[in-house]
Amino acid sequence: MKDQLLNMKIYSTLCQTILYSILLPMMLSAQQAPPDIIHLKKTVDFELTGNGSAPEWSRAESLVIPKRQGAVEYKTTMKILWSEKGIYLLYDCEDGKISSTLREDFADIYNEDVVEAFFWPEESSVIYLEYELSPYNYELPILVPNYMGKFYGWRPWHYEGDRMTRHKATINKSGDQVTGWTGEIFIPFKLLFPLQNVPPTAGTQWRANFYRIDYDKDMAEWAWKLTGPSFHEYEKFGKIVFD
Repeated sequence: MKDQLLNMKIYSTLCQTILYSILLPMMLSAQQAPPDIIHLKKTVDFELTGNGSAPEWSRAESLVIPKRQGAVEYKTTMKILWSEKGIYLLYDCEDGKISSTLREDFADIYNEDVVEAFFWPEESSVIYLEYELSPYNYELPILVPNYMGKFYGWRPWHYEGDRMTRHKATINKSGDQVTGWTGEIFIPFKLLFPLQNVPPTAGTQWRANFYRIDYDKDMAEWAWKLTGPSFHEYEKFGKIVFD
């Protein structure tokens, strides 16, 4: 009888251990999962510094962008605000090596270190904005028509004046060692004309996603909302709400 009770205790302990080993990663994953909706606080317009030192950024919460694949363990965070004129973004990227050689706007900068933002204002349309910025402050702003996974980017026409973005990037160092880089971006709503649901007002919802790519070793990727092999799976984007 004693042996039977002992075996039952061992079996119970073993079951608890197995169950705990299964549930713990799931619980931790749920705790670390990013929110499904980001509420954007409104701001007055301000000048970009390239390092996030503008006092207006203190009003925005810092969002951790989860790493999805790759060998490096760098942290990536982002802040976002909006004004009557457009959207402000601030990316803070830990990094030990800057892999960026392209030195012109509208180049294929996604093949090197880059941060990206996708904005899909109206779900009845399959056109969205893709914006990319490199550590050396070169940009790629394009509108993307995406029909059943077939997509291609179109460059803006008359890209000047109040239709142009503003952007600054800073490579951070400790002595001679790179420790990361920061990208600051302003995207005017006029750049998105004539897409629907633009400009937004308080309560407006858009679909969106936010990414980072790094090439220190293999290609590492970070994404706010997990898509699939392609960043362009817009059905899996999250939501942003203009408060």
